[in-house]
Amino acid sequence: MAEQQPEPLVTVRNLSCRFGKKVALDNVSLDMTKGRVFGLMGENGAGKTTLIKHILGALTPKVGEVRVFGVDPTRNPPAVLSQIGYLSEDRDLPKWMRVKEALRYTQAFYPDWDESYAERLREQFRLPADARIRTLSRGEKAKAGLLLALAHRPQLLLLDEPSSGLDAVARRDILAVVVRSVAEEGRTVVFSSHLLDEVERIVDDVAMIHHGKVALHMSMDELKATHHRRVVAFAEPVAAFPELPCVLHVEGEGCEWAVITHGEAGATRAALEQTGARILDETAPSLDSVFVARVVGSQTMQAVA
Repeated sequence: MAEQQPEPLVTVRNLSCRFGKKVALDNVSLDMTKGRVFGLMGENGAGKTTLIKHILGALTPKVGEVRVFGVDPTRNPPAVLSQIGYLSEDRDLPKWMRVKEALRYTQAFYPDWDESYAERLREQFRLPADARIRTLSRGEKAKAGLLLALAHRPQLLLLDEPSSGLDAVARRDILAVVVRSVAEEGRTVVFSSHLLDEVERIVDDVAMIHHGKVALHMSMDELKATHHRRVVAFAEPVAAFPELPCVLHVEGEGCEWAVITHGEAGATRAALEQTGARILDETAPSLDSVFVARVVGSQTMQAVA
């Protein structure tokens, strides 16, 4: 008997959104599963923040639908928002408050607030309790926003470009640890970022968004198993790489080419060898390489998407 898949915590179906002439989201459909870290990746302006605002219920779908915990977030905001922690890209924090005052203020909205957990996080993030938020550095403000989003142990944590302002050490030592620990407790994280190496280290599932469209949506395990980068060589120079349904992206000229393919490893390897090419090297492509292959395009991108 096949293993039953868990119900998605967030369901997005055929969601489209326009701001004037600009298409922000174009027929987006996604599922986000409980207890996993879901990465939304794409360039700035790709539509990631617009999608997160629909999940929050801050934007009402004009085309398509969104369900969070099984309900429409715009029809029953208290039921949804009481279970969500949210860190905005803009870090909307009360700048006149001290850190400890911001914690007390936020605590009032959540009956299940865990005061000892909030204090542990504050110490972990090295945020002075008496410091006014306006005096904090950009990185410290990012940590303060993350603290307020986490402290009530939300079932769904929405992080919109959470590492903006954090240096590399802070991203590694704080963000990755926090995100993984939240998921290990059975809660769900939706993580938006344009820093693809950061996404690759943290997420279980990934969606690549480009100009409002979903270019790819799968688990990281599936992505790693089905995408391959190979360097191949022909005995004689070729003017253009042979067209193959499995090829997402090619770079090179003459005899030697770098190729990113999508499909079962043995089948894509055999397809390349049937062109007369000899495989010189085979590696797993970075998430950045897969993103470029998917969104920059190639001769056959639509055939395998």
